[in-house]
Amino acid sequence: MARIDKYDPVGGGFRAPLAAAYTGSAVPLGVGLNSSGQVVAGIGATGIVGVVCLPGNHPAGEVIDVMKDGELVEFAGVAGTGYTANTTTGVITSAAASASQIVVGFTSEATRLIVGVSR
Repeated sequence: MARIDKYDPVGGGFRAPLAAAYTGSAVPLGVGLNSSGQVVAGIGATGIVGVVCLPGNHPAGEVIDVMKDGELVEFAGVAGTGYTANTTTGVITSAAASASQIVVGFTSEATRLIVGVSR
């Protein structure tokens, strides 16, 4: 299960409420904000603005942390590979960047995803 390893709480991300209940997942997810400023999977109204890594369940409206700059460990990846988030689902894969796949980071080793979402 991926988990946050390094994260600067001052400038590494932001906090926003969830638009819908979130069922915990062992994988990180690319997220955006909807027109109400709530966190949604995929691009929402803002494009991919960060990554969430929430192992537990969270109700709609709960304020969560969204990582823009940090590192995740126990990530199931391939060393030296770029990773993108799908604009519809937010699922993070090694698919090439395109109109439907937005770059969210890269791996320095197979289990460490360096997140760097620029907006």
